[in-house]
Amino acid sequence: MIDFENELKKFHPSLEVQDAEEAIAQHDLADMIDLIVKTVKEGEETTADYTVQ
Repeated sequence: MIDFENELKKFHPSLEVQDAEEAIAQHDLADMIDLIVKTVKEGEETTADYTVQ
């Protein structure tokens, strides 16, 4: 039977994962809310250009 406590003691995260975390944290990535806000603002600007007179 597997001794999970012993296996967890031997666990070390992969260096590749740590490198990826650092690379991701260093970039200013837009999340979904940022993209939605940008899209709405662009839509409002476009709508303002085509107002009915």
